[in-house]
Order: sequence, then structure tokens, then C-alpha cells
Amino acid sequence: MQLATKIAHNTIIQIIGKGIATFLGLITIAIMTRQLGQSGFGQYTTIITFLSFFGVIADLGLTLVTVQMISDPKIDQNKILSNLFSLRLISAIIFLGLAPLIVLFSPYDPLIKIGVIIASLSFFFTALNQILVGIFQKHLQMIVVSLAEVISRLVLLIGVILAVYFNYGLTGIMIATVISSVISFIIHYYSSRRYAKIKLEIDINVWLLIFQKSWPLAVTITFNLIYLRADTLILSLLKTQAEVGVYGAAYKVIDILTTLPFMFAGIILPILAASWIAKDIKRFKNILQKSFDISIIVAIPMLLGTQLIAKPLIILIAGPDFALSGEILKILILASTIIFFSCLFAHGIIAINKQKELINIYIFTAITALIGYLIFIPKYSYFGAAWVTVYSELVIALFSYYLLTKFAKFKPNLAILLKSLLASLIMLISIFLLLTKLNLLLILAIAIIVYFVSLYFLGGITKQDIALAGIRN
Repeated sequence: MQLATKIAHNTIIQIIGKGIATFLGLITIAIMTRQLGQSGFGQYTTIITFLSFFGVIADLGLTLVTVQMISDPKIDQNKILSNLFSLRLISAIIFLGLAPLIVLFSPYDPLIKIGVIIASLSFFFTALNQILVGIFQKHLQMIVVSLAEVISRLVLLIGVILAVYFNYGLTGIMIATVISSVISFIIHYYSSRRYAKIKLEIDINVWLLIFQKSWPLAVTITFNLIYLRADTLILSLLKTQAEVGVYGAAYKVIDILTTLPFMFAGIILPILAASWIAKDIKRFKNILQKSFDISIIVAIPMLLGTQLIAKPLIILIAGPDFALSGEILKILILASTIIFFSCLFAHGIIAINKQKELINIYIFTAITALIGYLIFIPKYSYFGAAWVTVYSELVIALFSYYLLTKFAKFKPNLAILLKSLLASLIMLISIFLLLTKLNLLLILAIAIIVYFVSLYFLGGITKQDIALAGIRN
């Protein structure tokens, strides 16, 4: 199978899988928000955000380094993966083991503390999963990852329904989260044995090699965490859990949307890395350009369309109690749109092994964003948090683009941008005319069809693209 077909095949599989998983996730959120209310969902958001700090620090940059290292045909894949997995296991035990201890001394109420203790196990198994995903990315077998996500989301949905039925509340929901993560890990682990033999192994020389490549990513990811999650954490400490819940509902939608650019970048990263190692610069740039075009095609209508449907979309997902989250979503969707491009550029930098250059960018962004959160959250609550988040993502995107241009001489062709904007304008007109007349889900379906048909007639996509021949060897 040609590289173009493989990438397209895996992308389609992931889109389908992500679509099903997203649908199940939205149903789960809908049940949770209606059962827990603003304050209860705020507590849930606080638990997840608190643990995110420890989970991301435990990553140590290993997730991205896994794909980069095993993409080199000269390495011993089994040995590298065994050491990566062992290192991840130890880091997860240490850092995620700290979370339940530290939360006991926090000002949070007992229910949040219990939730952190329980959900830390969910983050532990998720941390182990991230190494295994790299195997499927390399071999372009993302069907396993998609299947595991769909099954785990289904398990979580069933668990949440049972928690609500038996009135187990937030604690029951946290237990369901753990069970779904365990199921996902089991699927990933046993499926990975077809491609690699992973065992517990500690080879100091290999660990030193891993740290040499991962430490810049560990630093950047840690600072990335500060500007990405500090908003919710500061909000939870300075404002009410109800406000956290309102902000968290909008952010949950953003979290779902931003899985798309990371999913796609994860697919192309091993191909980019292999092209750069082989000194096939033309192929490297061609893949980046096609990926940039796809990002525009998806991100532009998402940004513009959300401005019209944000409030009814939030009400559909979370219920009328969270209507205000729609106004926050209109702001956060800007950050989500920018992430499509910052993610692509950052993965390009990682592919050419220039991740050290990202450190200063993330440090600067983290410090200025933290200052921004401390200034604007006390005054403007979740609106202040949202706008500082937009600022943070914009800074990262601009500097990442600068570095990619500097080291890889990549300058994207913007020809697709105008066509996407015109197609989006036609789509917006259709949404505006139908907004008060049809069901929102039907409107969304019509809008998507209108956009892609318009884009096709404008020349933004061709028959060759539809035939999955967009990226060539």
C-alpha cells in the first residue's frame, strides 16, 4: 500500500473512530452535567485539572520521543520500547503517587480530595497507554487505537449511567473513569505484542539516550501545562466551583475538538521524522504542506460556524443551566483553531530534532500567561481565563512557525485559505437561514455538506483528494 493511501486510510479510520468516541463522550458529558449541575461538574473539572498537572509532568516528554526514536530504522525497537515503557512506569508511579498526597493538604473540599485519589489510577493507566500508541503510529495501524478509545468511552458511558442510576454521585463517576482507562490499557498492551516485545528493562545507556532527546520536551510540556491548565486551577482556587463548572463545560468541547490536530499530527510525525532522517526534504515539505491545507480546511469553518451555534450547541450538550458556557466557547474556539497550526508546526520541529529550540518559547508563554491569569481571572473570571488562553496559543503558534521556517525552510502556500473562507461564508449563510427552523444536529449536517460541496466547486478539494491521493511518496 502506498504511503499516501496508508496515511489516508489511517486518517479516515481515526476520524470515524473519533467521531464515534466523541458521540459517546458527548452523551456522557450530557448525563454528567445534568446530574451534577454547575457545582458538581466544577468539582469534576477541578479533579481532572489537578491530576493533569501530575500526569503531564510524569510524561517527561516520552510520548513524542517514542515515535521519533522508533521511526529510526537503525535502532533496536524492542529494546528502546522496553526501556521507554519501564521509564514511563516509574515516572507514573512517582508523580501520580504524589497527587493523592498533595491534595490532602489542599483547601479543596473532601469530595474533590476523594475524587483525586480515585482518578489518579485512571491517569496512571493512561500514562502507560501513551507509550504503546507510538507503536501503532509508526506502523500506521491506528485502528487499534481508535477501537480502544471507542470501547473505553462506551465502558465509561455505561459506568456513568450506573453511577447515576444507583446514586453514587461524583465518586461513582470517578470509579467508572478508572475502569474505562484499565480497559483501554489492556487493549493497547495485548495488541502491541504483534509489533513489539515489551518487557521491563533498565539499560542506563539507553535511558541516557532517551533523556538526551526527551528533556527539552519534558521542559516544554511542563511549561505548556502551566499556560494550558493553570487557568482552571486558579479559577478553582479563586472562584466558586459553579464558575469552574461553567468554564469547564466550554473547555470540554474544546478538549474534544483539539484531539483532531493532535491525532493527525501523531499520524504524520513518524513519516516526517523518517523523511528528515533520509534527507528527503521535498517529501518532508510536501507532507507538511498537505497537512497545513487540511488544517485550514477543518479549522476555518469550525471557528466561524461556532460563532453562530455556540450557545445552542452548549445547551444541547450540557443543558440550559450551562447556557453561559456558549459565550465562553466563542472565545475558546479561537484558541482551538490556533492549536491546529501550532500543533502541526511543533510536531514538524520535533521531527527535525530541534525540540530544544522550543524551550524558551514555552517558558516565556507560561510566565506571561500565568501573570495574565492572576491579573484577569480575579477581575473577569472565566472570560479573563479564556482570553489569556487565546493569547498563549497565538504566541506558541507564531514562534513555532518561525522556528520551522528557520530550520526546515518551510513556508506554507496559503492558496487554500481564501477558498476555505469563501466556502465558510456560504456555510454561514445556510446556518443563519436555518438556525431557528431546524434541529441543531440537522443544521450541522447540512452545514458540513454545504461547506465541502462549496469548497469542491471552488477548487479547494479535488477528485484526487477525494480519491485519497493527497499525499504522495
